Amino acid sequence: MNAPAVRFYDAHPGPADLRAEVLGGLDAEVRAIPPKFFYDERGSALFDRICDLPEYYQTRTEIGILRRALPDIARLVGPESVLIELGSGASRKVRLLLEELRPIGYVGVDISKEFLLSATRRLARDYPWLDVHAACVDFSTGLAIPSCSDAARKVAFFPGSSIGNFDPDDALTLLRDIGELVGVGGQLLIGVDLKKPVEILNAAYNDAAGVTAEFNRNLLWRIRDELDSDIDPDSFDHYAFYNPPHNRIEMHLVSRVAQVVSVEDRRFRFERGDAIHTENSYKYGVADFTALAVRGGFAPQAVWTDDAQLFSVHLLLQRG
Repeated sequence: MNAPAVRFYDAHPGPADLRAEVLGGLDAEVRAIPPKFFYDERGSALFDRICDLPEYYQTRTEIGILRRALPDIARLVGPESVLIELGSGASRKVRLLLEELRPIGYVGVDISKEFLLSATRRLARDYPWLDVHAACVDFSTGLAIPSCSDAARKVAFFPGSSIGNFDPDDALTLLRDIGELVGVGGQLLIGVDLKKPVEILNAAYNDAAGVTAEFNRNLLWRIRDELDSDIDPDSFDHYAFYNPPHNRIEMHLVSRVAQVVSVEDRRFRFERGDAIHTENSYKYGVADFTALAVRGGFAPQAVWTDDAQLFSVHLLLQRG
């Protein structure tokens, strides 16, 4: 028996975007490459491994919050919505919602095409009653995403505290884009990592097994594989730390040696210790994030946290 079809929309984020942003990022005064480029197929698989690490509290804590909050979420959201999962990845957490909410449609949105198709095909197989769509989109550049029904009420699901990867001004823009996507009366269910002791944060991004380091360096392997480059990923070290004044974890790749790296037709000199900034992960207080969401056009409906106050899940209503 054939699996139900997944309706696929491809905005074609790919090598041209990678080339432009890598060259621009390496040419900047402070070298940086956006974290969205972590998520090729191998990077997405590595991130799935990170989610199961003992140091990485976020995934298991958010899942625990969602399980406890499901009756309240179902009551506040109601049935027959279109559920739009942003940064869907392996779509593990959304399975907690599908049976409880019984949406009329699901749209998985991710930048990693093959990983997205694999995950949505599994969902279509496991939930044959569900109208499943997949949209390969770089949602940091906008959210023009076709959905199952323009007339249906839309609920965006944005788990994993991926909002923390955006600087506050960019996070505000993204919240406004999500608000436009779901429309007046639509909702956003979003996971937000909270401020906490520094030792917990530093351990989460410097796991003993070295999976996060491998994930970080995979960005360089992607540059080497997809662009014309001689960059040696093994000549860079993973470096992650909490920056208290900015309330964020920073991830960097630090050159172990003095070297000249070629990318396409450009050459970039690194001294020993020079870094490429690859990710920020901002941490919020509940009140801080609520204030940001209100500025983004949402009204708070509910918030749930774990007993240790490590993580929060917010339900927000688009006010118009």
